Amino acid sequence: MTKPQQNPMRSVHRAFQVLSELELAQRPLRLTDLAQRTGLHIATTQRLVNVLTEHGYASRHSNGYTAGPAALSAAHAFATTSPVRLIARPILEELANATGLTASLYIRVQNSRVLIDRVEGGRRPQYSLPIGERLPLYPGAAGKVFLACDPETDLDATAADLAPVTLADGTETELDHGHVVIAAITSCTNTSNPSVMLGAGLLAKKAIEKGLQSKPWVKTSLAPGSMVVTEYYEKAGLTQYLDQLGFNLVGYGCTTCIGNSGPLPDEISKAVNDNDLAVCSVLSGNRNFEGRINPDVKMNYLASPPLVVAYALAGTMDWDPYKDPFPGSDVMLRDIWPTEQEIHELIETSVKSEMFTKSYAEVFAGDERWNSLDVPTGDRFAWAEDSTYVRKAPYFDGMPAEPEPVQDITGARVLAKLGDSVTTDHISPAGAIKKDSPAGRYLQEHGVEPREFNSYGSRRGNHEVMIRGTFANIRLRNQLAPGTEGGVTRKLPEGEEMTIYDAAMKYAEEGTPLVVIGGKEYGSGSSRDWAAKGTKLLGVKAVIAESFERIHRSNLIGMGVLPLQVEGGVDLTGEEEISITGLAEPMNRGETPSEVTIQAGGKEFKARVRIDTPKEAEYFRHGGILQYVLRSLRDAE
Repeated sequence: MTKPQQNPMRSVHRAFQVLSELELAQRPLRLTDLAQRTGLHIATTQRLVNVLTEHGYASRHSNGYTAGPAALSAAHAFATTSPVRLIARPILEELANATGLTASLYIRVQNSRVLIDRVEGGRRPQYSLPIGERLPLYPGAAGKVFLACDPETDLDATAADLAPVTLADGTETELDHGHVVIAAITSCTNTSNPSVMLGAGLLAKKAIEKGLQSKPWVKTSLAPGSMVVTEYYEKAGLTQYLDQLGFNLVGYGCTTCIGNSGPLPDEISKAVNDNDLAVCSVLSGNRNFEGRINPDVKMNYLASPPLVVAYALAGTMDWDPYKDPFPGSDVMLRDIWPTEQEIHELIETSVKSEMFTKSYAEVFAGDERWNSLDVPTGDRFAWAEDSTYVRKAPYFDGMPAEPEPVQDITGARVLAKLGDSVTTDHISPAGAIKKDSPAGRYLQEHGVEPREFNSYGSRRGNHEVMIRGTFANIRLRNQLAPGTEGGVTRKLPEGEEMTIYDAAMKYAEEGTPLVVIGGKEYGSGSSRDWAAKGTKLLGVKAVIAESFERIHRSNLIGMGVLPLQVEGGVDLTGEEEISITGLAEPMNRGETPSEVTIQAGGKEFKARVRIDTPKEAEYFRHGGILQYVLRSLRDAE
């Protein structure tokens, strides 16, 4: 049996955890001490210590291990050179090579000793980009430059003159391409790490002391993942400095990542849209897909919390932290970047274990409003017919006792014809709910005012909202409706342009099955469950694509939707009537066909059936995993 391949980033990160503990310790540490401090298995700790010792980053003594001369030299370099440059990269690469792994060029280790020198995002959310690299924003954009952006962007924009803006308080300023309009320290990922959180607070403190302020067009927010964060901020005396830069506490749940940034100020939003500006957000979360953060923002970047603060001070992505002072000042980032020692000392004095034990001991207590809620009794959930948040989903409506025979698909229409790299965030409902969208109209019809819409994520328990938000991402481009952006299609054969939801309902009334055509990497991304659920509830029977993301392909089968793969892509206009044959007969006799035949508009071609395992075939025969599980529970009684 082939040994599973190790994750290089995990091994490198673990090695650096051990190295950091050795450097911070005031005495030699035994293996048991290191294992306890890092949370690693003793055997893993031993292996990593051996590698560190061999390369001079650790020294072995009779009473334990200490940091070696190579590590101390690197620590000095980190403290005395450009603060955000990843000084540790040579160490990490050598450690990776020593363990037989390939070191990634995009090392993303974030702890008290390694502060990331890259941001992730831009035209494609997965791009990992050096913060000092200048690339053109638009082809031939008259010398316009933009940091960390796809040079082959397909944005329909040209370099514009600065757009004048007068803010509500009378401040007069200007907006340009690349300006950062949202800077958010968000609740996920980094906020459980005191090192980077205190690093952000220290940077804010030093910025205030140098006379710096966030740029007036930047909407700033702080949403830590735990009340413990605000407690150690208070103890460290850093809250006031974050507040002065606008990083005020807004809550402890999902915020900017899930589309809860809130609207930009009216005057900012108007300037962005009137001048078709490509403005940016910078956040310390782990979601930066198109259209998810804010409808006015085209470029979304992920960064560490200290860099979020830094970009709020700069106000633009068109800024080289290594060479440029903060715009409007002579202060360099290196002048205010906290040292490792400063962060470590603050952790020692401000972060206490009892903070965590006390806070988490009361995690289920709730406040007065929570405890005053009326809780129904009984052993079954009490569905509220008038709820706009949680409704009984129709997955089991009309479900027969036994699975019905699988059928071929005939007379189908294309609901959407999409390009490459369509993510589950393009498919799944995510972000804010627009007032004039199908979901917005539904909520208003049920007595919900737009200011109470909340986000799709908060209403994921109501399938009526979620189905209306499927394929409704504001950046989705359906090739069936050229020149449009958002959840728009054409109802065929009439050719009438309408929302994807409205078209799907009309097809359902006619009894017309639906298919979706995609390109490469269909279904990459993170919002996976509703990307498959919404597809199913819209009446889609099959998705035909050049390639699939692994988990979304499996989830489609879990909802009874057939994934079909066509090598080289699908050469159709999307206006054809489609039939898919060769599926029913083998499936109904207990076999899974390797391919099916697709007939469309006089063309005929083969497609590979991406039902990859016997268990997936069982799910599909039952109409989906939910029906399979329910029948299995019945049969087990």
